[in-house]
Amino acid sequence: MKSYVTLNIENKVGYIEFYHPNKNAMPSDVLELLANIIKAAGDNKDIRVLVLKSGGDRTFCAGASFNEIIAIDNEADGFQFFSGFANVINAMRTCPKLIIGRIQGKSVGGGVGLAAATDYCLATQFASIKLSELSIGIGPFVIEPVVSRKIGKNAMSHITINAETFFSSEFAKEKGLFSEVFESIELLDEALETLVTKLASYNPEALAEMKKVMWAGTDHWDTLLNERAKISGKLVLSKFTKKTLKRFR
Repeated sequence: MKSYVTLNIENKVGYIEFYHPNKNAMPSDVLELLANIIKAAGDNKDIRVLVLKSGGDRTFCAGASFNEIIAIDNEADGFQFFSGFANVINAMRTCPKLIIGRIQGKSVGGGVGLAAATDYCLATQFASIKLSELSIGIGPFVIEPVVSRKIGKNAMSHITINAETFFSSEFAKEKGLFSEVFESIELLDEALETLVTKLASYNPEALAEMKKVMWAGTDHWDTLLNERAKISGKLVLSKFTKKTLKRFR
């Protein structure tokens, strides 16, 4: 199957689904499309609440596309690539609709950032998380603000430093990344439908105002995340990173 990003509307709920055949990795075109669809859904009066989900049943999101990272050969292209994640996070942050995350499987790097950028996150017991960036010579610079906002600086540092370790869904729940964890995808989806059905019945003006309150103090993120993208875009060209990335060819 080819990669895609779709928006389906059912009973005032907008279901945004992304997919990539390589474990739902995120190349630039998918990131751009995802950001644009989130913005469009936020402006759609037929939608009261959004669900962010991915295709497949094993991996929510494997993070950045390694094939694209390997091909980067200048700082401008590096910034352009990593700003893709910045644009998606900022689109989620500024979207006037609450975004509920459906995390059915593992998340790595940018995938953890996407989960953290949702307003409420449901997951399965198989939804372990990893921030692997330091192990390849860069760091989770772009997603750090949104991850730290959700789980705190100490927990973010913990999983960043242990860059080759997957942390369990229970760890993610304990630290605040996940609100609820379920034994199966079926139970996850049942709880998800119950939640979004209730939210879609609430006063949309109240939901929009609550979203503003929840994200207060992040107005500077347009600038901050772009600055972080420049750091990653520079580090991806380092000799250390280039040497490390050869293993992934």
